[in-house]
Amino acid sequence: MVLYFAYGSNMNPERMRERGVKFKSFRPAKLKGYRLAFNKACYTFPGYGCANVEPDPNGVVEGVLYEVLEGLESLDSYEGYPRHYGRREVEVETPSGEKVKAVCYVAQPAFIKEGLKPHPNYLKHLLKACQLGLLSKSYCKKIESLFREKP
Repeated sequence: MVLYFAYGSNMNPERMRERGVKFKSFRPAKLKGYRLAFNKACYTFPGYGCANVEPDPNGVVEGVLYEVLEGLESLDSYEGYPRHYGRREVEVETPSGEKVKAVCYVAQPAFIKEGLKPHPNYLKHLLKACQLGLLSKSYCKKIESLFREKP
């Protein structure tokens, strides 16, 4: 079993299943010391940005912690690992205050481009985590506000 922290479109459990990932459970988690950015050049939505996390001493990224039973290799393929995204071990905190080590994907420097905005269809996957109650209301409002921004 592998603990995987999702902060982008993989927060949507349906998307994870479609990608061939079998997981035992999923729950909210926070990654402190990072901020969410949409500066990873998307290959599925050319000209748009996909989610990435960047170090920020005051930042907190909300996401979903999966207990992955199998299918991480399938997910690697969808995420473009290791060319587009690398894997990093991070410490995340669950709502109970438990701190656990998990893997997450971080964009490779060659694919980072500033000034990108996320595609509306990409954002819908993030909002699914909001609908499932996996993210705070304030965090969901930030995601919803991205729909109003022009690319």
